[in-house]
Amino acid sequence: MVTLFSKKQIPTSLNNVSNYIKSDLKLFENEFDDALKSKVKLIQTISRFMIKQRGKRIRPILTLLASRVCGEPTDNTYKAAALIELMHIATLIHDDVVDEAIKRRGWFSIKGIWGNKLSVLMGDYVLSKSLIYMIKIRDFDALDIISQTAEFMSSGELIQLDYRFKKYPTEEAYFELIRQKTACLIAAGCELGALTTTKKKDDRKSMHDFGLNLGMAYQIRDDLFDLLGDESEMGKDKGIDVKKNNLTLPIIHSLQSLENNDKYRLLSIIKKKNKTNELFAEINDLVERGNGFIYAQSKIEYFTQKAIESIKRYPESHFKDSMIYIAQFNILRNQ
Repeated sequence: MVTLFSKKQIPTSLNNVSNYIKSDLKLFENEFDDALKSKVKLIQTISRFMIKQRGKRIRPILTLLASRVCGEPTDNTYKAAALIELMHIATLIHDDVVDEAIKRRGWFSIKGIWGNKLSVLMGDYVLSKSLIYMIKIRDFDALDIISQTAEFMSSGELIQLDYRFKKYPTEEAYFELIRQKTACLIAAGCELGALTTTKKKDDRKSMHDFGLNLGMAYQIRDDLFDLLGDESEMGKDKGIDVKKNNLTLPIIHSLQSLENNDKYRLLSIIKKKNKTNELFAEINDLVERGNGFIYAQSKIEYFTQKAIESIKRYPESHFKDSMIYIAQFNILRNQ
């Protein structure tokens, strides 16, 4: 394993990241909260629940930081940050229905409280609000980024379902899947930060590359949680990918490196519909034997280094440091 970072270099929390953009975050939150307002009482109830359980807000924070690295944020920057968060939340709501997930970030999910039908409708409502914000930005370059991102994300979900029912992905196919399913939205948020500030192609590319590589590392880290995470820390059900036969990087690599007997045993367990705790433990043992965990961690560090290199040319600032801080934090985050 190529070690790019020592543990002393890796931050353990994101508490300090928002300190330098407090006023920007306030303007984003105003946009976001306004976007979820409705005269429909049920929508208001679910929206208040969503606002109360909002997560780390990594995507809008990155949009705001990218804009600060490239120049000064505009009204469109705050709209773009709200739009990215709306798209992210709509995806999470629909994902919880597909994955039959009862919890999200330690809270009951919308699906867990209101059921599938209301979850799908609420996800559609949030997505419709993001479409309204696409129009509010009134920039064809921004529309191009957002529409392509929406297509990639939808395609990614369908590709994952296709793999689930028909075949097991190669490592190359897995990277393409997570690029479309996860990384493209983070890339879009960072690029929109540049676009709404300077419109310079070099800035757009640098921020897009940072977000794309961070998004790849972020998803691989999530995939490690699925196998190794503690549900009390993760705030969601463990083993969802394995239960749904979604093969992630640690397993894909192990299937390539294990001896035939172990490889076939791992495949046979994965194919089982009902997986007990004992079978989950055996999966982890086989993946560890195949160096799947070590390999996945090395790829997290590889993509993290690529992300940091993407913004190396910018002068030193608290905003640039905060973007690097977020990338490094992801390496060992526990939720």
